[in-house]
Amino acid sequence: MRWFGFGFNAFGQIHAADLTIDDGTPNGIKVITPRELKCHVDGSCCKKTSGLRASWSRRASLHSNGAPSLCLAGFNAARGVDVTGCTDALIGESFLVLAFPDRFESWHMDNDEKTTPVWSMEIKTTSDSAGPSLNLPLIPDGYIAINPPFYLPLSPHLKATRLAVGAEHSVLLSASGAVYTWGLGSHGQLGHGGLSSEEHPRVVEALWGMTMSSVATGGWHTVCVSDGGDLYVWGWNESGQLGLPSRGVRSGQQTQSSQAAADNTLEEEKEKDVFISIQAFPALLDITPSCEVTTVGCGSRHTAAVTTTGDLYTWGWGAISLSFAQVSTVSWDMKHRVQTCRTMWSSSQNNRCVSSMSHVGRGILLPL
Repeated sequence: MRWFGFGFNAFGQIHAADLTIDDGTPNGIKVITPRELKCHVDGSCCKKTSGLRASWSRRASLHSNGAPSLCLAGFNAARGVDVTGCTDALIGESFLVLAFPDRFESWHMDNDEKTTPVWSMEIKTTSDSAGPSLNLPLIPDGYIAINPPFYLPLSPHLKATRLAVGAEHSVLLSASGAVYTWGLGSHGQLGHGGLSSEEHPRVVEALWGMTMSSVATGGWHTVCVSDGGDLYVWGWNESGQLGLPSRGVRSGQQTQSSQAAADNTLEEEKEKDVFISIQAFPALLDITPSCEVTTVGCGSRHTAAVTTTGDLYTWGWGAISLSFAQVSTVSWDMKHRVQTCRTMWSSSQNNRCVSSMSHVGRGILLPL
């Protein structure tokens, strides 16, 4: 499986590059078009990558061929951490969580004197723990957070199959296809119709009766995909990350044109457009009428979706991440197809076999 990435690259988390070009301007800080990833950004590792985990400034590449292993890239990534035998990982700006066959460990990434993990927990296997395999952050009877207290319990009655964690909220998919959310609700990211927070998992009633197949969350927005390939979005839309009309995005786009044209356009929009800052309950979002959504993922303020035709669509904040992989650096509240990805997928041996996406706060990593 080949992996590609684009977006913010100031710390070499996507690829190694000189930081200046001949005229002294920055080079390599923004990767505008998808670029194939290597285990090590300098190309020194030739292992095949089976999975990726990413944060704003770092990337972890997982390898399953031969003995399980992990390679780190990006800011202060590789010093002092023993990753031998690691089978899964979560990586953040302060901590790196590693999964081993018999334990979990958390390492402080800002500590140059890394000798021991700051937290560890043994994995207890029981006869009734058999079932579908879980990937981090889910573990039996709970989940792992990237920041302390690291381990958080979950009721076994939820029968969680997938879980995604945003800046201050979480979303869970149960075995029955129901969606539960909890945490901070100030931006409508819980989908319960209001801005109240929830201490414990609460089912999203607007989706009750519809079977969902996947969930994802950004900093303050949430998305999910139904068994039928429908995409539902809710939460904060300040940067157009929901794909719904955003006044902030439209205003930002107009600043790049003449002020007179901007004033006229804004007056027209006030009369005919309805802008959405917060969407407090799930809204059905049409990507394209001719196909369904198979995979969806979120960055802090951008969203990406892959369709059954193998197309990648992105929308949201583009000032640094260039989440829609175009030369322009504006944000978009409309879906844009990434042209370069379609070209690569059409020529790939694993054509359209996109199983997952890993999102950085300001970029996208995806497999082909």
